[in-house]
Formats: sequence, C-alpha cells, structure tokens
Amino acid sequence: MQKHTDIATYTEITPTAPIYVGQHGGRAKCLQRLVRLDMPVPRTIALPFDKVQAIAAGYPPNTAAMIAEFGEDALISVRPSSEDPDWGGPRAILNIGMNDARHAALCETEGPATANALYLRFIQAYAVHVARLDPDMFDAPILTPCADDPDLSKALATALRAYEDETDEQFPQDPARQLGEVLRSMARAWAGTTARLLRQAKGAPEDAGLGLVVQQMAMGIGSGESGSGVIQFVNGTTGEPQITGRYKSQSQGRDALGAKSEAIFLNKDPRGTSLAEILPEQFEALVRFGKLGRERLRDEMQIEFTIENGELVILDAVRVSRTSAAAVAIAVSLAEDGIISREEAVLRIDPRALTEMLHPQVDPEAERDIIASGIGASPGGATGKIVFSATAAQASLAQGDDCILVRRETAPEDIRGMHASVAVMTEKGGMTSHAAVIARGLGVPCIVGAHGISINHRDKILKLPDGRFFTEGDIITIDGTTGEALAGAAKMLDASLDGAFTTLLEWADEFRDIGVRANADTPTDALTARRFEAQGIGLCRTEHMFFEDDRLTVMREMIFAKQPEDRRASLDQLLPMQRADFIELFKIMQGQPVCIRLFDPPLHEFLPSTREGMRELAESLDLPLSDVTRRIANLKEFNPMLGLRGVRLGITLPEIYDMQAQAIFEAAVEASKHGDPVVPEIMIPLVSAQREAELVKTRIDAVASAVRFATGVEFTFRLGVMVETPRAALRAGDIAQNAAFLSFGTNDLTQMTYGLSRDDAGRFMSDYVQQGVFSEDPFHVLDTDGVGELLMIGADRARDAREGIMLSLCGEHGGNPESISFCRKAGFDYVSCSPYRVPVARLASAQLAIADPKPE
Repeated sequence: MQKHTDIATYTEITPTAPIYVGQHGGRAKCLQRLVRLDMPVPRTIALPFDKVQAIAAGYPPNTAAMIAEFGEDALISVRPSSEDPDWGGPRAILNIGMNDARHAALCETEGPATANALYLRFIQAYAVHVARLDPDMFDAPILTPCADDPDLSKALATALRAYEDETDEQFPQDPARQLGEVLRSMARAWAGTTARLLRQAKGAPEDAGLGLVVQQMAMGIGSGESGSGVIQFVNGTTGEPQITGRYKSQSQGRDALGAKSEAIFLNKDPRGTSLAEILPEQFEALVRFGKLGRERLRDEMQIEFTIENGELVILDAVRVSRTSAAAVAIAVSLAEDGIISREEAVLRIDPRALTEMLHPQVDPEAERDIIASGIGASPGGATGKIVFSATAAQASLAQGDDCILVRRETAPEDIRGMHASVAVMTEKGGMTSHAAVIARGLGVPCIVGAHGISINHRDKILKLPDGRFFTEGDIITIDGTTGEALAGAAKMLDASLDGAFTTLLEWADEFRDIGVRANADTPTDALTARRFEAQGIGLCRTEHMFFEDDRLTVMREMIFAKQPEDRRASLDQLLPMQRADFIELFKIMQGQPVCIRLFDPPLHEFLPSTREGMRELAESLDLPLSDVTRRIANLKEFNPMLGLRGVRLGITLPEIYDMQAQAIFEAAVEASKHGDPVVPEIMIPLVSAQREAELVKTRIDAVASAVRFATGVEFTFRLGVMVETPRAALRAGDIAQNAAFLSFGTNDLTQMTYGLSRDDAGRFMSDYVQQGVFSEDPFHVLDTDGVGELLMIGADRARDAREGIMLSLCGEHGGNPESISFCRKAGFDYVSCSPYRVPVARLASAQLAIADPKPE
C-alpha cells in the first residue's frame, strides 16, 4: 500500500495564508504578494520544502485531494519555487489533467485544433521531462501545423503511439496520477547531483530546498483573443525605463519569447502591430500592475501573463534579469524615489559586480568560439592581435594597433609590453601571479593559467588543445571576467561609469568605517585611484619606475658598478628621475597620504635573460660579453623570492635606499609648495628582524636631516614596515618600536606561510579546492585561519608595543570583501588594493558596516 504524507501537504495561496520564502520559496511568496495587490492571479496552492523532500523520498501527497481543489475539469500547471530564483529549478509543466475525455470535451467547446494543441503540448512535456523518453521522438516541430495536418490530429496520434511504444502502456489518463508523477519527477530532479552542483555554483547552500506551486491553467488558446506574453518596464542592460517584452496569440507560458518572429510588440511600435493597439485596456492594466509591483514589491519585475478570451490573467512575476550596470541603476532609482532606503540600495549590489562596470565587457549574448580557458585574473574584455613579446607589443602600439600579449608567464621586464597591450594571457600563473597583479593594477583584462595551450615563442605560434594554431597577428578576444579566450573579434558592451555608479559609491562612503587606499605605482595609476576616490596610496612599488628604457640602462650600470662610489654615480643619474616621479604622484594625490615602498626585487630581474639581450647590454656598457654573462650568472639566485631582495638589499647596498629617500623628501618639499604639506610614508619591505628596521631608519633619518639642511624646509614623514614574513608578524612588537605603521603584504605572507609559489599554485589549486584541502584559493581569498592568525598576532603585539600605530593590509586581498571583513573586525585602519578594485572595496566596506555596525 502506497504511503502518503500524514499531514497537510499544501497551502492555498491567499492574502493571509502562512507562506514564507524560507519554507515555500520565492515564487510562492511573490504570488501571494500579487494576490494581496488584487492582481488577477489564478487559484494556486503551494507545497513547502519539507513536503517536496518527502515526495523525492517516496512519500507522495494526496494528489486526488489536490485535484479536487481546482475542480474535475480544470487543467493545472506546476512550477518550481526555490528560495532564490537565481538558483533555478526543474522545468514548469503545463496542462496537467489533459486526457482523452478532457480532449473530447475541448473539441466540442474550442474546436479540434485548440484541443489537439493543448493535449499534444502536455504529452510532449510529460514524455520528455517526467517519463524521461527520447526528446527527438517528441520534438517541438510536431506542435506546428502543416499543410497535411492543419489541426495537429496526426501529430497527436503519432505522439500517443510513440509514448505507448516506448513505455508499453497507454498515456496516463488519471489527472491525480499525472500530477503525482510530475511532482515526483520535479522533486527528484532537484535532489539530483547535477542540479545540486549547478545551483551550488550559483551560490546556493548544499541543502537548499525546493517548493512547488500548483496553479490553475489560464489557457492562452481559445476561440476568442487568447495568448501569452511577458512584459517588463526597464531595460535589462541599462536599467533605464523602457517597456519591453512580447505577446504571442494562441500560445502558453513564455512561448512569445521563443518565437519572436510570430510574436507582437507590447507598446506601440512602428515596426509592427502591438498589444497596446489590439487590447488597449489589457495593456493599460499591465502598465498599472507594473507600477504597482515596483512600488509594493520594491523592485523592477517581469510579469508573465495570459489573455484568455480577452481576459487578462497574471501568472507570475520575477525580478527583471539585469546586467551589473542595470542593477546599480535600478537600485539607485528605487532609493531616489523613496521606495527603498539608501542602505538597502547599497546592500543590493554584489561588490564584485562593480568590476564588470569598470571595463568594457564581452557581450554575454554574443557567440563564443572558445579557444582557451583559464583563471579570469583581471576583469573586462578586449580584442586585438596576438603578440608574443613586450617588444612586439610596443611596436604594435606605435603602429596604432591593439594587441594582446601572450606569454608563458610574465616577468618585470614585460611591464612595458603589458602597458602597450589591451589584454594579457599567460600559460602559467594564478590570481596573485605577476601577470595577474600588474594587469589588475593597469585595468587590463587578463587570463592566467590557460589550460592546455602551448606557446612557441621562437616560431611565434600558439597551439590550442583542439589542435588549432594561431600565429602572431591573428585576432583574438580576451574575456578576463569569465577567463575565456575567444577566436576573432567578439561583440562588446561599453563600460558603465555613469551617474548611478557614482551615486551608489557616494552613499557607500557615508556608511563605511574602514579606509580604502589604492596600490599605485605610476602617475597613471594614481590618476585612476583619484578618479575612483581612493583615500590615498597604500602601496607604491618603486621598482616599476626603473623599467623605462632610459632608466633601465642606468639601473644596469649601477648593478655592474664594483665600488660604492660608482654605484652612487649611477644612482645620482636616477635621483632626478625618481624625484620627478614622486613630485607628480604627490601633486596628483595632494591632500591624501602616499605610502612608498622602497626598492624590493632582486637585482637580476633588471638584467636580460637571453643571449641577444646580454650582447646588447655588453655593447651599451662597453664591456666584454664574458664579463656581462659572468656578472649575470653571479647574481642569479636559486630562490630569488627568499634571496637578496627588500631590506636585505637596503642594508648590503645602502646607496639605493639613500637615493630613494632623498628623492622622496625633495619631492615632498617641492610638492608642498603647491598645496597642502605632503607627509610621505616610507615603507621598508621584507623586514624580519628589529635590527633591520633600526639600520634603515638610522640612514633615512640622516638623509632627512641632510635634505632639511640643504633646502631650509622643515617637513615630516612616517616610516613603516611591510609585514610579509611570518617572523615579522610574530616579532611585530619589536619591529613596531621603529615603525609608525605596519602594512601587511598578504601576497608574500601567504606564500611563505603555506610554502607555496603563487605563480605555480594555479596548476593544482582547483584540485585542492574541489577535494576540500583548502576551502578557497588562499591567494584569492585571505586564509583567515592560518595567515589571518598571523595578522592578528602581529596586530595585537604591535598595538601593545606602540599605542596608536597604524595598521593596514596592502596585498591583493585588500579588494576582496571577505578579507575586508576580517580586517575590519581586526581593527585595521585601512585596506589597499589595485585602483580598479577600489570601488569594490568601498562598496564591500559599506555593506559590512551596515550589516554589523561597530559599537559607539
């Protein structure tokens, strides 16, 4: 004997019924709201999550009682109702209750053509989505009348016979059985592994529930004017007010959207007939319902409707599908109209969605010939011709051609090529690899860790996993948002930095309680940071200033100098260049703090790695090639990341930091003549011991005194330390005695804590995350357990040793909402991130402050 659930399994949706999003799903709750607004919604009952789960487990509801709710002759539909509509769900099934007897009755009242179409549509949906039969046997073309089957009677007979042949039984005639099988099929589909993985990819929890709504059919097919359509009142791409949608006569559900050639416009349109012309009263009612829905449901809704013999019926309403730009425009418009508060407008936007607005994007509707996939390390889209070297990229820029730099991996010497490119793709790397970090700073779309591609730099060939070849000069498109490279030039959408974007961020700034600075290495970066209203520069990596052609030669001369006085002679040539850079930075950021990190990378990064490059260097320095190759070999390190770099260079070759400090102080003096006094912040990189900070501080203080004496101008500065080694975090109390601030560089700190190379981890990181070794890529989302504990230890010990010390995070994690949440709870003063991530950080910080305000 079949068991039924022993308590009431459904609730009729009425204005006062106990319908809850967390129990019945978003669609059920929305239908109740439509009923409360007196919209003409057909009779509907809702099954809650637990009952649908019971159905999947083999405990069906009393479907005969459910059918009785609608009457013996009624046709009904079943639609999914998940908690969040974006999580999806099984396909809706229409016309449940159609059988031979109901078909015969409809033939009498509506005619054979209408009856055949309704019955055939149900058989097709039931066979494919409930009985799981071969879709090709019940393909959509059988629903289309033709010359030898104008009323679909032959198609109907064919479908019934096919069902019986495949199942060895007659098509189900009992409406209660039909409904029971539909409910069981939809419940089990939701519980399946594929469906669970798909909705988890959209952010749904593993145990997300599904409700089902059973609704009386509005036919949409009949002798009088009948049909179905969908209408919305804003443009889903821009968010601007605009009536869009379609209506198709003699149709059901969302048929109008799938057959636009046969559908008509809604509003009056010179291109053809409109619903406003043939059914003006019904159209005006839809417009009225749309306005009412916006005001009372507090969002822009897309309304699904049916016309049944001239009568308007509202079947459903869902949030308008929208781009990020439209989402911002809609939220701001609703707040400005007083429908929602500013706080709610700020909370409605996913911070990461802003990245899509800052750059041109590949049109999501465009066709895609995907040639490679990897990690989308810097968002946005760009089209250009392939180049395989920085030199080729610069040549392409000089010719006025857009180019995409394709490399196995990038190095500091590729920076000029990255500047010249509209996008970058690398075979290796992860979210914090060199290519990823620099591309985000430049606002250039970037893909790293492209799976399966093979690059032959000598022959200038890109080989794809499918065997195709691309050569230098071929056109491709990079989608840094999705991590896909496409063949040819794809259709693009423009960036969307309009008034709504600015307004939303102004509101965000009213609520946030943690500072947001930008990592900016050049005047261009600083201008971008200023444009996005960063509260200063939290990290200026000075080494990037030395890769310009005129400076690189002098830098190499300094590296090859054998005596301190020779090094100083080369550095004297670099001094005015550095000073000019800093003057421009200070002027751009006038009134805002600028934190300058002293020279960090190992010296070999400034030297050529190819035989041809070494020969050119020997000629420029007038040295034997053997001397150049020997010097480069001597500077080569087994593990450069842990070698002679950062403060270690500053102590062993102090002339470098002396020159930089002098340039900073002289620039501060000059820039202060044109506005507010500049108070530069100087940051020492890679410190692990108190004595390192003491030695550098002594020399910098001496340089400051010398500049004060030489210029006759008093100025102040702050000296701090970049905490990027575990020992620095553990000994932060000692180090803080010589530092006015500590800035945690979580890129290197994560590498050293894990013992992982951020450039190589991308090869296996996805496997680690999938198998639960790491919950997330620690180079993408801050590891709050391990690295986070080091940050907390460092912060606590620094505060204990020095009251009022400023604390910040300046790694790429600074633009990540989860990392900002950690920093805010830890009491950090600010976070710093790439200029193009500043808007994301501003919005995320505001949302955290609204959701969890700090005590007064």
